[in-house]
Amino acid sequence: RPDAWGIRIENLVVVEEDDADTEQPMLRLSTITKAPIDRRLVAVDDLTRDEADWLDAYHADVRATLTPLVDSDTAIWLADVTRPIREGA
Repeated sequence: RPDAWGIRIENLVVVEEDDADTEQPMLRLSTITKAPIDRRLVAVDDLTRDEADWLDAYHADVRATLTPLVDSDTAIWLADVTRPIREGA
């Protein structure tokens, strides 16, 4: 919205050794924050395809990680708030 304030959405990450088959050792960032990102805070129409794909992949990881740990009502809520933002994703 014009003249509205925004919020920065961040996650915690750790640096880990990557097991990629490369000549030099590689590192990767792994997200340790496992919480859905509230879509009401995201201008979905302004996301690039790569950004939308990242958000969908992040939400799929959150859903896969947390669903086995929560009760059925929470699992239903979690499935809703982590659903893909792009059709067919």
